[in-house]
Amino acid sequence: MFPTPSQVLRQREGVLADTPFPLLLHALMAEERTCTLELKVRQREKRIVFEDGAPVACQSNLLHETLGKYLVEKGKLSETDYQKALAESISAEVPLSGLLVQKGLISPFDLYKQLQANLAHKLLDCFRWVDAKYRLIADVEPPDASVRTNTGQLILTGVANVMPFDAVATHFTFTDERRFGQMPGTEAGLKLSSKDARLFQALRLRPTFGELMERTGFDTEVVLRRLYALCLLEVAGFVEDVDAKAARLSAGKGTAPAAPAPEPVAPPVAAPAPQGTPFSDEDEAARNALVSAFMSHRSKDPFALLDVPEDVQPVPLRKAFLALADRYAPLRFHTPELREKAEVLLAAHAKAFGALSDAEQNLLWRKRRAAHREKDRGTRPTTAEQFRIRTDLLDATTQFEEAKFRLAARNHAGAFEYFEYACDIDPKPLYQAYRAYARYLMKPEAHGRLAQQELQEVLRQEPTLEEGWAFLGEVAQGEGQWGQAEDAFRRAFKLNPKNRRYVELIQEIVRRR
Repeated sequence: MFPTPSQVLRQREGVLADTPFPLLLHALMAEERTCTLELKVRQREKRIVFEDGAPVACQSNLLHETLGKYLVEKGKLSETDYQKALAESISAEVPLSGLLVQKGLISPFDLYKQLQANLAHKLLDCFRWVDAKYRLIADVEPPDASVRTNTGQLILTGVANVMPFDAVATHFTFTDERRFGQMPGTEAGLKLSSKDARLFQALRLRPTFGELMERTGFDTEVVLRRLYALCLLEVAGFVEDVDAKAARLSAGKGTAPAAPAPEPVAPPVAAPAPQGTPFSDEDEAARNALVSAFMSHRSKDPFALLDVPEDVQPVPLRKAFLALADRYAPLRFHTPELREKAEVLLAAHAKAFGALSDAEQNLLWRKRRAAHREKDRGTRPTTAEQFRIRTDLLDATTQFEEAKFRLAARNHAGAFEYFEYACDIDPKPLYQAYRAYARYLMKPEAHGRLAQQELQEVLRQEPTLEEGWAFLGEVAQGEGQWGQAEDAFRRAFKLNPKNRRYVELIQEIVRRR
């Protein structure tokens, strides 16, 4: 059905039109690769860092995807505070995230949540980049990121909601008589929505595609998107592949296990702590301290991690480790998410204590520190620096304003180009409506029908977009479709009764009819 992960990764570069983004994600997950995936399409660039097959960081040259702009958009930070913090971050050469926490503009716990959401937002946007070029870069240094994304969940969400349907239909083809079923012995760790779960349960009956649509009541697009994702993640497949895998499992274990369902939506219940241990989950200071330590621990060496000097003696070293082990003890936290972070920190602190307790490793880490100090004085760049994005940040608003300026100057081709840039960066319905209208104005005799289709699709997504109805009325009027034009202008007038031009246009259409 799909090429194997090793076959996908054999080619170090290519285009997503031939090797779709979800296929690359699955291959990197299956092979547990640590590398950087570079994507480029026209002006846009992204670098996605993977560790053991999971995306942990994404650098982008899109302004609205930067952390500060993302926090402003989500209402977590005011524009004024963002601009002040950004200026101070640049002048002091400190990360914006740390500065926001230091100034009390956001707590470490909330920052971690927003970093997770921002990373997911950047990655889901890549599912739209069907015409991008890609390149795999082998990283020499492990990433310092502490935020991780569930690759399987990312694939399911991206294919089901973001990836253009034409791309899904192109890369997932089969005959009408092929039957599908649940793949046995596979655990993808997925949390299914109601639609996903309904379709997954219907696969127990081994239906054809048509039968699957009939049993679920979903249309072609909904079923095809989810079926593509589930088959790619190997929790579903053609029945012959399902039976072949069941036979292999039966030969290995003596009995064929039933196909396991993905992980239930309900969160797992944490094991109860020993009686008398106080939980720190509701203590905001303790929770923020834990998350702050977790986010920074990957970038620290053993000395910095235990907060001890390079000439530390055994007794102070042991006291420092025990103090941190007690402060971030997993038993102090009840929720699975916080407990997991505490366990990671405990393991990191224990590893650091073991390294500094050993004379040879202690000497090695001191030499590494000295080498880093020399490096900071001006030597070769790191891997991240070598492959950083060198273009300026792209702002959709700037591109949009330039396009409107060109449209007002009747430079329709130039306006269309910049509306296209704005849609590339941020596909808002408003930008798409203007792009469709500029396309029509370039060649009214050739682009009328296409512009109508684009505007109708935009209005299906955003029925309250006044500009969309106004543009649809203009295009329909130019095509001689007076009924549609009148209806579009009436809808625009209903959204903005102060614009009397719509009344004049409606009266003119009535007079002509």
